[in-house]
Amino acid sequence: MYIAASISACILALLAALLTAGFLYQRIGARRDRLRYACDGRWIDIGGKCKLYLLEKGSGGPTVLFESGIAATNLNWNQIQEEVSQFTHTASYDRGGLGWSSAEISMRTPGNIAIELHTMLECAGIKPPYILVGHSFGGLVMRRYAALYPEDVLGVVLVDPMRIEEWPPLDPAKQAHVDRGARLTGYAIPIARFGLARLAVTSLLCRSGKFCSFLSRAAGDSGRHVLGRIEGEVNKMPREVRPVVAAHWSRPSFYTGMCSHLAAVPDTVREMASGDPIRAIPVLVLTPGKSAPLCENGLSCIGDNVRQVIAPESAHWIHLDEPDLVICSIREMVLAAIPEAATA
Repeated sequence: MYIAASISACILALLAALLTAGFLYQRIGARRDRLRYACDGRWIDIGGKCKLYLLEKGSGGPTVLFESGIAATNLNWNQIQEEVSQFTHTASYDRGGLGWSSAEISMRTPGNIAIELHTMLECAGIKPPYILVGHSFGGLVMRRYAALYPEDVLGVVLVDPMRIEEWPPLDPAKQAHVDRGARLTGYAIPIARFGLARLAVTSLLCRSGKFCSFLSRAAGDSGRHVLGRIEGEVNKMPREVRPVVAAHWSRPSFYTGMCSHLAAVPDTVREMASGDPIRAIPVLVLTPGKSAPLCENGLSCIGDNVRQVIAPESAHWIHLDEPDLVICSIREMVLAAIPEAATA
């Protein structure tokens, strides 16, 4: 009896020591990451104890604003922003709840995010006019921004924007998919808090990947599927960006923010379904060759001056599959807008 109690006490003490070590490993690592990787940008206070991380490059005008997908950060535009900044001023940022920004202060719907983006631009002193570029969920944010602040916008480039008809409540069958994603993401929060997520993503993105592969095997078929998708997309990103991606994915706040975005999907769909299309502003929609093109009705719901271009070699991440097409599309929009920008 005494021996069993002693063994139990030793196990509990060892477990407590491991949890403490993991917690410290995560806290120290997060502080080091911020000092190492976030020094190129600045934090803009938009009120409500929220500061958004902003990264600017280039000069001139109009300013090209980048908005990322539902769980992505400014890093998603790294290559594109670098190239576009060679011919105009650019700005990318992390939405509340993601990347280096503070926790979100509102439901993660496109309208709320567009208002926060507008506030950030005003506080940062980045004056219109703007060219808006958004990928996936970010495309919805840019649609709402153009509808709310049309006087600020000269053109919009939507990179495979999220199709609301494919998500709940318009497609109730997808609700289980959203719920499952939110549940799995929620499991990652305590895992990240005690350093295991840092070990896994650092292994996957910066080292051999063996530890992450071990975890995915332990998670079964779903774990292997998720790992395969992550590897496929991350491998398209520049190698120098991967340690920063690992830093973001190591943070508990990343998974909390992702849960908030997923929880808001039904409200996002309702908002966009009842929202007005963009009026009198040119919109270019880039659609993957591996997806069905948007029909005329779908394009008219986006705006009254919309042109669709097919990216023949791309899946959903066109800016990673065919970056030159995205850069050329932005350049075309900037050049078309320059005479208007000069008189704005």
